[in-house]
Amino acid sequence: MEALQKAITAISPLSAESMTEFVNAWRHWTAPKEFVLLKENTVADYIYFIEKGVARIYYYKIGKEITEWIAMDGQFFLSISSFFLRRPSHLIIHTIERSEVSGIHYDDLIRMADKFHDVERLLRKMVTWSLILSQERMESIQFESAQQRYERLLKSSPQIVQRVPLTHIASFLGITLETLSRIRSAR
Repeated sequence: MEALQKAITAISPLSAESMTEFVNAWRHWTAPKEFVLLKENTVADYIYFIEKGVARIYYYKIGKEITEWIAMDGQFFLSISSFFLRRPSHLIIHTIERSEVSGIHYDDLIRMADKFHDVERLLRKMVTWSLILSQERMESIQFESAQQRYERLLKSSPQIVQRVPLTHIASFLGITLETLSRIRSAR
């Protein structure tokens, strides 16, 4: 739970009392490769933190898997609309490799946010950061070339090509596998 505490503190420090109670509310899983954390058409009950490993968030469009997000070591992830609106998600979340994952249930998070102002502030900052990442991703797809998106991904997650299948990376970048192969061979 040390990695979780560090990640929380990096976003918004908590008092000793709220940190202890907040961290104790998180469940921990050692998830094997291809472990499903969220099934399609179910309500997302957890915000997840991946201490070590890789998880993929994706959906189906016209029978094809579209990767929306790839979470790696030290990152939080969730199906945000399903989690907060309490409605079934179109997204699927599963691990790509054996992973150490923690999650806090919606009910526990809301209870903690009601009880501790600093947890409420943490939640606000997490949601804000999630919205910023979503907008940056959309702007990247709209305004950057495939080459620029790939370079940005390598800069932010240099180990991604060793740990995530190229088909998922291409889908995440909004390009075909063939285009990704051309970009990689030109480097």
